[in-house]
Amino acid sequence: MHLRALLDAVAAVPPAEGVDALAQELSVRIDASEVSMLIADNSGLTLARLARRTAPGKSRPLRAAGEQVLIAESAAGTALVTQQPQVSSDCDGVWVHVPVSERGEALGVLELALADVPSTEILDYLSLAGQVLAFVVIADRRFSDLYEIGQRRTRLTLEAEIQRRLLPASYACEGPQFALAGWLVPANEAGGDTFDYMVDRDRLHLSITDAMGHGVPAAQLATLAVGSLRNSRRRGLGLREQAQVASAHIAQHAASDQFVTALLGSIDLRTGLLEMVNAGHMNPLLVRDGGVRELPLAPGLVLGVFPDVRYEAQRVRLQPGDRLAFVTDGMSERDAAAAEIETLLGTLSHLHPRQTVQVLTGAVLHVTGGAVRDDATVLIVDWYGDQIDQ
Repeated sequence: MHLRALLDAVAAVPPAEGVDALAQELSVRIDASEVSMLIADNSGLTLARLARRTAPGKSRPLRAAGEQVLIAESAAGTALVTQQPQVSSDCDGVWVHVPVSERGEALGVLELALADVPSTEILDYLSLAGQVLAFVVIADRRFSDLYEIGQRRTRLTLEAEIQRRLLPASYACEGPQFALAGWLVPANEAGGDTFDYMVDRDRLHLSITDAMGHGVPAAQLATLAVGSLRNSRRRGLGLREQAQVASAHIAQHAASDQFVTALLGSIDLRTGLLEMVNAGHMNPLLVRDGGVRELPLAPGLVLGVFPDVRYEAQRVRLQPGDRLAFVTDGMSERDAAAAEIETLLGTLSHLHPRQTVQVLTGAVLHVTGGAVRDDATVLIVDWYGDQIDQ
C-alpha cells in the first residue's frame, strides 16, 4: 500500500473536498466500512465529526457527520491526547482511531470501522495516513472555511473574530529542543489578549500581550500591537527594538488613554539562553525541579504611553526539563484567582503543554462558572535542551 494514491485522490478534488477524497480512498484500500475525520474544536473539550465516508454499497453510516464526541470519554479522545493509535470494538465491529497531527499540532483523529482487528502493517499504514491527512488539512485550510467552521461550537462576536485572527495558525508546536502550546479563553465581551510564537533556524520567538479594554476597540488595539511586533520581528529587530517600535506605533495611532502590556521572549535554540522584555506585564513563571517560582523581571513601561521609551532585555539560562508559563491577568484576577494557577502548575509537569493549557484554563472556567470577566490566556513552553546533540 502506497501513500501516493491518497495524495493523488486529494489533488484531484477542490480544497474543501480533500478530507472526503482521502477518506474515500482509504475506505477502498483497507476495506473499511466507514472512514471519518474528527476535528478538535475550539472548546478544547470535544471532537466534531467533520467528514464521513462509507464503503461503496453501504448507505447508512454508523456514526453521523457533525456528531460531537467528548475527548475525555472516548477512544477518539484517547488517541488525540496520547497521540497513539487506539483499537477498540463494539457490536458494530472494530474501530481504529489514529491521531492527525503535525509538529505538535493535534488537529484531530482519523476514525475507521473495520471488520477485523488490523495487523501491525495496516496500523502502521493508517498512522502514516493520519500524518498525510494532517498535511492535507494544514494545506487546504488556507483556501476553505470548512475547517474553521468545523472547529466552532458557538458563534463568534466581531471582536472575537478579530482576536482569533491575531493568534498563530497553530496553537501548539514541537521541535527537538522544545514543545509549546497556547490557549485563550475569551471573556463574554472579548478583550485584547493575544499570544504568538515563531521558530527561526536557531531561535524561538514568544510573546503574550494584553490590550486594555474590551470589545472591538480592544481588538483593534491588539491588532496594532501584534502587527507592529510581527513587522519588527520580520525585519530582524531584537526584543528591545520590537518593544520600542510597538510603543511608538501605539502612541502614534491609538487614543491617548490606550495601552498594551506585553511580555516578549526569545530562546536561543543552540544554548537555551532566554532573553525577555517585560512591558508592564505579569512576570513569567518558571517550573524547575518540581518547584514553581516567578522570574523577577524588572518591569518596563506598558506599550503606548510614550513614543520614545526605552526597554531593557533580561536573560535567563534555561536548563533541560524547565517549563515556562506566560499568562495574562485574566488567569488570576477576581474570581479566577481561586483557581490557584501557580499551585496547579506545579502538579502538571507530566503533561504535554497541549494538555497543560487545557487543564489551567479549564480550572479558571470552573471557578468562574464558565464565564470569565477578562480574557484568560496562557502560553506554556517546555525546554528539552539535552536533546540538541543527540
